Amino acid sequence: MPLRVTFLGTAGAIPTTERNPSSVFVAREGDGLLFDAGEGTQRQMMRFGTGFAVSHLFVTHLHGDHVLGIPGLLQTMAFNDREEPLAIHTPHGTRRQLKGLVNALDNRPSFPVRINEIGAGDIAYRAEEYEVRAFETDHDTRSVGYALVEDDRKGRFDREHAEELGVPVGPKFSKLHAGESVELEDGSVVDPDQVVGDPRPGRTIVYTGDTRPAEATIEVADDPDLLIHDATFADDRAERAADTAHATARQAAEIANRAGAARLALLHISSRYAGRADDHLEQAREVFAGDPADVFVPDDGQGVDVRYPDDGED
Repeated sequence: MPLRVTFLGTAGAIPTTERNPSSVFVAREGDGLLFDAGEGTQRQMMRFGTGFAVSHLFVTHLHGDHVLGIPGLLQTMAFNDREEPLAIHTPHGTRRQLKGLVNALDNRPSFPVRINEIGAGDIAYRAEEYEVRAFETDHDTRSVGYALVEDDRKGRFDREHAEELGVPVGPKFSKLHAGESVELEDGSVVDPDQVVGDPRPGRTIVYTGDTRPAEATIEVADDPDLLIHDATFADDRAERAADTAHATARQAAEIANRAGAARLALLHISSRYAGRADDHLEQAREVFAGDPADVFVPDDGQGVDVRYPDDGED
């Protein structure tokens, strides 16, 4: 089942000619999820072909570089004759400000927009096979991060052993894989645990938004397949990172190690680096416990397919 992340905006507070403000699009089996919407997000969506079929928008905090794209995005959706509702999730205490953005310039969206205030520890959204959890971050305003966590998948079905036990090929295979015992013609019973392996983990994506290094990032999910972490500064401005409630690339890699992250994307690159992030990459790779190639600074428009922990086997 495809799970694809498209980095629409990778800049810090000030955009550059190469990097748009913060926004990440996640596509999962027909579901479109958007995390933050800095100014120009709707153009980035057109430019990089994600489309506008977004059902949920998850806002980490209400600094302009993360939300000023919301009015334009909603108007673009309305111009495209959208009728489907949109849910916007935002930290506790920010509903009034967000509603002001939704209705900017006396705009009234032509489709339902629901604003849902959430706090750390809440399930912001529960879908059939996954959930989006909010967790505590350490920024200088009300803020949360989000983790998309898939449910465990069924264990693998051992067809060969099932046949050895006398289970005929056909519907009984499906029943066993679904967790039901089956009776054979001789009256014997085969139970699922005889032919179905242990449940297999789904995939996990963690997105911090803007934050200092935070324990909750480590605790929100086990061994995330992709950690998207604030890396506004390199080591040369570590003190400024602390003062402004951001992280360095090295700190992001240290958090990734403690969280057991398989891959690390460094985001929110300050314009002070003129669009270059060579130092960020080098410093993060120096401490990352996994393959250095699994640490990257995405460009705007870059897409990443998130595979299952067991190499993408269904």
